[in-house]
Amino acid sequence: MSVTTPRGFRAAGVAAGLKASGGADVALVVNDGPDTGVAGVFTTNRVKAAPVLWSQRVVQGGVVRAVVLNSGGANACTGPAGFQDTHATAEHTAAVLTSVSPRLILGAGEVAVCSTGLIGERLPMPKLLPGVRSAIRGLSRDGGPAAAEAIMTTDTRPKTTVARGSGWTVGGMAKGSGMLAPGMATMLCVLTTDAVAGPATLDEALRAATRITFDRVDSDGCMSTNDTVLLLASGASGIEPTPAELAAAVTAACHDLAQQLVADAEGATKQVAIDVVGAADEDEAVEVGRTVARNNLVKTALFGNDPNWGRILAAVGTTAAAFEPDEVDVAVNGVWVCRGGAAAEDRSKVDLTGRDVTIRIDLHAGTSAATIWTNDLSHAYVHENSAYST
Repeated sequence: MSVTTPRGFRAAGVAAGLKASGGADVALVVNDGPDTGVAGVFTTNRVKAAPVLWSQRVVQGGVVRAVVLNSGGANACTGPAGFQDTHATAEHTAAVLTSVSPRLILGAGEVAVCSTGLIGERLPMPKLLPGVRSAIRGLSRDGGPAAAEAIMTTDTRPKTTVARGSGWTVGGMAKGSGMLAPGMATMLCVLTTDAVAGPATLDEALRAATRITFDRVDSDGCMSTNDTVLLLASGASGIEPTPAELAAAVTAACHDLAQQLVADAEGATKQVAIDVVGAADEDEAVEVGRTVARNNLVKTALFGNDPNWGRILAAVGTTAAAFEPDEVDVAVNGVWVCRGGAAAEDRSKVDLTGRDVTIRIDLHAGTSAATIWTNDLSHAYVHENSAYST
């Protein structure tokens, strides 16, 4: 279950010394073709990391033969010099790949770059570039798991997935456990498929998938500067699925990875699904769900196993969604603790001792619905993020 499960892809993950821990910190995914189509979705944060700016340009060209990723440094807020570091990384990757694999004659404009880690510091290029060379030497069809490990930062475990079509496959890897809030996606993610699909079809499938998966994850309300999701197609299966079939498989892969992100969110003791129903339209359902997901009073109550529905209702009331306060119903883990905007079933019936929590909010304002996935706010989250840069 990795980015190398689809045919036509090799990957590697190595330690280049970017992380103080000495762990793996440089990953490489290479598309051996025959096709080289790509689609990408990126953070909408106005403060974008250098690799995001670079990879956006690369994806516009419609061809990506390799993706080089590093943890141990975000290369964000590093100015023109940081952008040049990204450019140099792509040039180095292209040159070394071409020298060792004559069938892979490529230029820097066919190499996407992704970085993750602390914002505001230049990458140590004397370590990164040799790390890229080591990753190229280590490329293999079995290298997907190592690549997934190399992109981890505060993640406690690698995140990989596979979704299978009829004779073709979608694989993927992602990282993310903090700064998980959307404006696109919530992390670094590379998806691969051996299906035959052009850039336009890939773009349609990826945007449809991220809209209802990664865009619905909201762990801590903090949008990253580096969010990147790439979908590469090798065409090695020789099979061209319908656009709907491809979109379904890509969505399944993204959904699986999104749930793994929430499960591994920093300090989380609860994995929370907020189902908003009866909304006037889908956007309003998303707004309500996201507002509740970002409410610290709700999140801390869940950490304390307290089904405090008053906090949920108060959060709903801060939105612009259409609803009447005296018509809203709220259930926590199947117990309708609020009916018509007032107390209903005894809150002591709610069992919050487990990890999984479902909050259902019925606005009684329409027929639209949406689900937002989040987590609680714990002592461990505060500790991890107060000590992160050290």
